[in-house]
Amino acid sequence: MAILQALLDTKEAVPQGVCLAWRTDLLSLHVVSDAVIALSYLSIPIVLAVFVAKRNDLVFGWVAWALGAVFVACGVAQLLDILTMWQSAYLLEGLGKALAAGAALATAVALWPLLPKALALPSAGDLRRANEALRRQIEERDRALEALEGEREERRRAEEMLRQAQKMEAIGQLTAGIAHDFNNLMTAVIGNLERARRLLPQEGSRQLARAIRGAALGAERAGVLTHRLLAFGCRQPLAPTVMNANDVLEHLADTLRRTLGGNIRVVTNLTFDLWQTRVDPDALESAILNLAVNARDAMPDGGNLVVTTRNVAVGDRTIAELGLVPEDYIEIAVSDTGVGMTEEVASRAFEPFFTTKPVGEGSGLGLSQAYGFAVQSSGTAVLDSTFGAGTTVRLYLPRARMASPPIFASSFAPGLVSNVAACP
Repeated sequence: MAILQALLDTKEAVPQGVCLAWRTDLLSLHVVSDAVIALSYLSIPIVLAVFVAKRNDLVFGWVAWALGAVFVACGVAQLLDILTMWQSAYLLEGLGKALAAGAALATAVALWPLLPKALALPSAGDLRRANEALRRQIEERDRALEALEGEREERRRAEEMLRQAQKMEAIGQLTAGIAHDFNNLMTAVIGNLERARRLLPQEGSRQLARAIRGAALGAERAGVLTHRLLAFGCRQPLAPTVMNANDVLEHLADTLRRTLGGNIRVVTNLTFDLWQTRVDPDALESAILNLAVNARDAMPDGGNLVVTTRNVAVGDRTIAELGLVPEDYIEIAVSDTGVGMTEEVASRAFEPFFTTKPVGEGSGLGLSQAYGFAVQSSGTAVLDSTFGAGTTVRLYLPRARMASPPIFASSFAPGLVSNVAACP
């Protein structure tokens, strides 16, 4: 108790109020100012404590606690300064100031070594630049991943096209070999039937003559079938000439309008300046006719048959995707609004004898003949079909660089005979 009394009062000293002559205005000014300073000092550590408690990721969190101790000591010193206005407790005030000085000195000594580390911390601008660099790296990585995925997809498509081409080549070789041998056999059959017809007496049996004619007709039909098989195997004899495909298509479109039926609307969208191509006009007409017949069969309730042509320049990505020789091509597309095909059916559509029609209603050679014609003409054929939405078959034929005299083509299809003048 005596120690506390000594700290609170000193007989040899007088309160600060004496120095101020106990003037109320001066006392109020000093007391209020010191009180505000003390409250401010004491409130700052609370803010720092809450901040440090909420931010556990701070690297130098202990600095906030050290600063808080300094502010607390300073606040206590300010309160003791108010006490000395009425009490001569200068020893207690001095101890408070000494405490504040010790806390401030210790904090200052600890902060100086910390200065280089604090200066090494990234600034807000550095963080923004680092974030921007990171964002660019992420974008580059995403683009690289997209490019890699695109390359994988392109490789997958190329491998699928290669497998399909190898399969079609194998089937074509087998089919062409069988067709060649079969054609030789049918040649012998037709020759012997013709010989039998000539050896038949003038007054011979009418039934025998009718049987010979029926056998000859069947042999001729078998010859047409053999021709289509050879077309798929790319071994049919062709007579290619430089021509404008639009001429064949325009005349064939008129014929199709008369023969496909009233519920089939034939539309042509032919490029005016279509490049010339070097193909067999008869084979081209046969291929388009087969595609048109297939389109008709796919539209039992009627629909639109659209024939379009366009030029495909050497830089078009379609040429690379199809694996064609880099040069100019023309595209002939035959589209219908029919029932379409499933993915499984579309993958086998060009195979010979493959058909989804009932037995006796289709040979399964129409699309294969068109495919074989395009390949034998140094091009290719592509089929795009969506089940329930229709089918499009595109023939790609190389552009001709030389001209030839006009030719006249006649269709070998029964009932579709035409004379088509092709421009040089």
